Amino acid sequence: MKTLLISTLLLSSLCLYSQKKVLDHADLEIWNTIENEAISPDGSYVVYGLQKGEKDQTLQLKTSKGNSVFEYARGEKGNFSYDSKFVAFTIKAWTDSITALKQRKTKKDKMPKDTLGIYDLNSKRLTKIANVKSYTMPEKWSGYLAYYLEDIKTDKDKNATDTIKVAKTIDPKKVKKVNKENGYHLILLNVMTQVEDTLKFVTSHSFAKKGKYFAYTTTGEDTDDPSRVVVMNLDKNQTKTVYEAKKAKYHQLSLSESGENLGFIVDTDTTKVQLRPNELFYYKEGNTKAEKIINATNAPKNYLVSSYGAIEFSKDESKLFFGLAQPPIIKDTLLTDDQIVNVEVWTYDEPRLYTVQELEVKNDTIKSYKALIDLKNKNKLVQLGTTKFPNTELGNEGNAAFALVSSSEPYDLESQWTGNSAKDFAIVDTKTGATTQILNKFTAAAMSPNAKYIYGYNPMDTLWFSYSVSNQKYKELTKGLPFSDELNDSPDYPSSYGSAGFTKDDQWLILYDRYDIFKFNPETAESIKLTNGRATKTRYRYVKTDREERFLDESVDWLFSTFDEISKDAGFVSFNPKSKKITPLISGAFRYSNPTKAHLSSELLYTQESFKEFPDLRVTNTNFKNTSLISTANPQQSEYNWGTIELVHWTSLDGIELTGLLVKPENFDPNKKYPMLVNFYERSSDGLNSHRTPIAGRSSINYSFYTSRGYVIFVPDIQYREGYPGESAFNCVIPGVTSLIEKGFIDKDNIGVQGHSWGGYQIAYLVTKTDIFKAAEAGAPVPNMISAYGGIRWWTGLSRQFQYEHTQSRIGGTPWEYPQRYVENSPIFTMDKINTPLLIMHNDADGHVPWYQGIEFFVNLRRLGKPSWFLNYNGEPHWPLKLQNRKDFNIRMAQFFDYYLKGTAMPVWMDRGVPAAEKGINQGLELLQE
Repeated sequence: MKTLLISTLLLSSLCLYSQKKVLDHADLEIWNTIENEAISPDGSYVVYGLQKGEKDQTLQLKTSKGNSVFEYARGEKGNFSYDSKFVAFTIKAWTDSITALKQRKTKKDKMPKDTLGIYDLNSKRLTKIANVKSYTMPEKWSGYLAYYLEDIKTDKDKNATDTIKVAKTIDPKKVKKVNKENGYHLILLNVMTQVEDTLKFVTSHSFAKKGKYFAYTTTGEDTDDPSRVVVMNLDKNQTKTVYEAKKAKYHQLSLSESGENLGFIVDTDTTKVQLRPNELFYYKEGNTKAEKIINATNAPKNYLVSSYGAIEFSKDESKLFFGLAQPPIIKDTLLTDDQIVNVEVWTYDEPRLYTVQELEVKNDTIKSYKALIDLKNKNKLVQLGTTKFPNTELGNEGNAAFALVSSSEPYDLESQWTGNSAKDFAIVDTKTGATTQILNKFTAAAMSPNAKYIYGYNPMDTLWFSYSVSNQKYKELTKGLPFSDELNDSPDYPSSYGSAGFTKDDQWLILYDRYDIFKFNPETAESIKLTNGRATKTRYRYVKTDREERFLDESVDWLFSTFDEISKDAGFVSFNPKSKKITPLISGAFRYSNPTKAHLSSELLYTQESFKEFPDLRVTNTNFKNTSLISTANPQQSEYNWGTIELVHWTSLDGIELTGLLVKPENFDPNKKYPMLVNFYERSSDGLNSHRTPIAGRSSINYSFYTSRGYVIFVPDIQYREGYPGESAFNCVIPGVTSLIEKGFIDKDNIGVQGHSWGGYQIAYLVTKTDIFKAAEAGAPVPNMISAYGGIRWWTGLSRQFQYEHTQSRIGGTPWEYPQRYVENSPIFTMDKINTPLLIMHNDADGHVPWYQGIEFFVNLRRLGKPSWFLNYNGEPHWPLKLQNRKDFNIRMAQFFDYYLKGTAMPVWMDRGVPAAEKGINQGLELLQE
């Protein structure tokens, strides 16, 4: 009887289990993602957007205990007021309605506009304001919100300038249109009293960060009105016009933190003169008007006031920083198109390649150089940035007596082949402008929080350093110590493991090695080890929970993240800087996000995920007790056959012990034989506990999607040998595959491989060396390293040479130094050995890998009569980004692998292609009938 009962229960369990759904392409649209999550400053509430597929979001507002307070369909991007009393958010039109209007060719100005939602957390009242262009809120105080209105016109009132009644009678000839040049109507709303102040034709505005001040610029209500700069003291309900002119354009309006100081740029010239007469103005609370400080007459020689250089104040508000620019190159505007010679002149020894210059033309024309005005002596201008040292970093939030300046120009030319962003660094005295060069050809340097030291990691020396500003002493901090990447397998300088920053008063610099955290005295190079992770191969890292934190406070406990390199488990521990005691808080076979602390309380917002567990939001306190689950984004996952993931180990043909990931179907049966997909890039095993939400990915197979459909997935790590990247991939991947075949559950006759970009190259190489794969998809592959070496990365304009000589491609030199390496690693020379059917995806707007590489691969396969298909999503970059194209790619890739590895019917597009005449009409996704 007992045996019968067990058998019945087992049968029921199996029957229930077998009823689980298999993921299909349509199911990707019901999966939710979490967007724009935030915790209220007091830690009492959490707001986030729940987005189904890639359509509409639903705003979710919950208590920090996980109780639902409010939700709104189509609501997104929620922001809390600083007092945690209100949530502002954007309400969008339904995605489907927008699509329907686009299909009817509706004009842009007739499309639905956004609505602003304001939810009162005390009264539970929702206020909706239609046709809002954008809104802003004060950062460190509450009570007000400002929003721009869209310019909405009705058919009955085509001559109306806006939807708000004008307070005074205006001559129709003097009516102004609401637009970018004239400004938009801005509503300043008191969210407590609901009182609105309508400000007309506003071109810019700013809330002070801490003080209750608001400033804005306006072009006036009609063509006769002067343009003005207005400051409002909202605490005292005072409004003052601090500058006005008949006509003017304003730039870089900026209040100091307190709001008592204001800076802005004025251009009163109404002509189209190319040399703009910009003037810098400054206003201080209590003064009658703003005063002109800098213009063309008192600016440094060969420099003008820049309208593009940001205006900011030092923390103590004793200095005003602004931008200077060199006079522009004057164009002859009288020349016609027939008279203009459009020729590119590329010069062999200019610092930047012409293709880089082209992409940076706009930045070059608006480039500014930072300068300052001492507000106690406004006649004192100090120029910090110059053409020699154009980049400027302010010290101690602008309070420091020195600034750090740098230039990469001496090394821009060689970066074409080295890939290194080396710079020269100097310090500038903010009182005298005296410049002292301190570092030559260093990759990176920064100022400590209090600006006592310049510090950084120089990969060319593989060490961290410090430079004392006061005594001009350079110190090598980590010489002879293992603080550079121990696993570096590229022919390049190893990178560092990073830094957590400084402790208070710049006393200690906190640095990482592979596992542990150390503190270094930047003056003496004395070091103290804080953790002992190397013994257990556990990685410790400091967690910065407050985004405004400037230094590590040794008077409170620190939060460290942990990661076990062997098991891939993660967690958090508490560290006492005084006793050096470590207290475990939470750990497990999960991946955790870095927690975000509420501004005004100790609550932390974070996520926990694994292959099976979606990264839902959680709120906890600093000891990770009493954790509350906030979101349950995808409860439907339990209805689907999902999968499991585990680590696997094998030995490469080079004798290296390797690790990889093995993903199995949830209903895995070791006695069955499964088709397997191999997917890899470089090293992926640290991602064991990452969740793979079913989405239409842009370049890779989705693990949960394919395991649900009965595939096993193998993700091997690759260890590279300089000069032989293709062979390295072969030596790592193939023995990994054969080790799994030996386990008995892999169908050795139905193994596929898929990868993109660098993964696509390695696949192109592998299929010339082995027939173990029955089918392969290679995205954006490089079959010809010789032609690719001379290519351009069009998104950046950079030459690809550095990639082959020093970084990912790992050849280690030029084609004339190592011609055989380029040949041996280029699949183009052995394509006649390929017997594996190939699906290639390479798009014609690829900015990373030249599109002609994919074409070279395909046309030679075609020449050899090898089964191959080429997908080019027109106008798409390195991967398809548009939703319809990503969906299409995922369907075609699944059909391709299903046909070769599972024996399903061939789709029409594989049988006869999609003729050019049918592009965009017939996709050929139908399966052939037997």
